[in-house]
Amino acid sequence: LNQSVWGIRMYKSLFFFPFVISQVVVGLMFTWFYTPDFGLFSQLLKWLTGTEVAILADERFVTYGIIAAGLWPQVAYCMILYLTGLNSIAPEQVEAARLDGAKGWRMLWHVILPQLRPATFIAVVVTVIGALRSFDLVSIMTSGGPYGSSRVLSYYMYEQALSEYGYRMGYGAAIATVLFLIMMIFISGFIWKMVRDEREG
Repeated sequence: LNQSVWGIRMYKSLFFFPFVISQVVVGLMFTWFYTPDFGLFSQLLKWLTGTEVAILADERFVTYGIIAAGLWPQVAYCMILYLTGLNSIAPEQVEAARLDGAKGWRMLWHVILPQLRPATFIAVVVTVIGALRSFDLVSIMTSGGPYGSSRVLSYYMYEQALSEYGYRMGYGAAIATVLFLIMMIFISGFIWKMVRDEREG
């Protein structure tokens, strides 16, 4: 995606497209994708192994199914971060590494990735914060099931405070406070690193 080839803008748009789709739509798409009767993933699995697996109804696989659905739009966001980082890589270092005989994995590991460390840090922090507040995918795809195996903290907060099973507002507020404190750890680390990099720069 960082090459100058014909139609690269269209390719970039296709890769970025999942990020602009609503999480509700993503959840519905992956629910149909995993459906045992007509879902593409289920049909592919049946063709390869001869057996069908209801991903969202099996407590062994449901978390992985939701993670895959959440990663699809998140990869698009990380792609933008890394493309921005690749555009700021010092060409002198790349040329010097080529003169020293570095190429392929050695070039990537020793020259490119160290210069992409800020983009990697931002991608990790944003992905972790997004995972902590992931409510919509769980709500649409499984409602915390089966047997609570896909329940996350944000959905548990909703379940206790606002659903027909709960109306325990104090308990929901306590969960929200804990969730906020966990997120603040990552946000504070992110801000501290940004301030430190600005002072060093």
